[in-house]
Amino acid sequence: MAAAPFRRIVTGHDADGRAVILEDAPPPRVVRIGGEMGPLFYEIWNTRETPARIDRASGEPAEAGVQLAPPKNGTRIRVLDIPPEGDEVASLTPEQARAHFAEVGAADASAHARGGGARHAFMHRTETVDYGIVLEGEVVLIMDEGETIARAGDIVIQRGTNHGWANRSDRNCRIVFVLIDGEFDPDLA
Repeated sequence: MAAAPFRRIVTGHDADGRAVILEDAPPPRVVRIGGEMGPLFYEIWNTRETPARIDRASGEPAEAGVQLAPPKNGTRIRVLDIPPEGDEVASLTPEQARAHFAEVGAADASAHARGGGARHAFMHRTETVDYGIVLEGEVVLIMDEGETIARAGDIVIQRGTNHGWANRSDRNCRIVFVLIDGEFDPDLA
């Protein structure tokens, strides 16, 4: 069952400095990662600096492909549709899990890339602060110690921790992520 479509509405300024709508359309970049069992990434916007540059109508900075983390000193907003998880995820090898993250330029983020085991094949860690807002369905947030179910309306603040997401329900989970570039304290790096 496909999730409902949505629009990306981008604002800006005209030549006289008046606020205008520059774009009103579906997200231009939509990619499924990890084959049929993987999530659908809707790439919405990214910034390349903080503070973010606000000009008349430059548009979103160009990117090649989908990248898991935001640009250095920047931000990223994306929507993920996470399908119900099947048995195939539990049988993934560490190499297959790393390959999944390599599709989004983050093979080293995989818990398997750092050695040792993982509680879920897609456990990973990024040097970011992420706000995850569940729009529909539910998803299990898996940590090194413990887990919890995040349901529609719940907000997760992910602070550079090793984690994984598992949709153990029978329907799609749609979640928005706002990712902010971060920097680990030396004792966490």
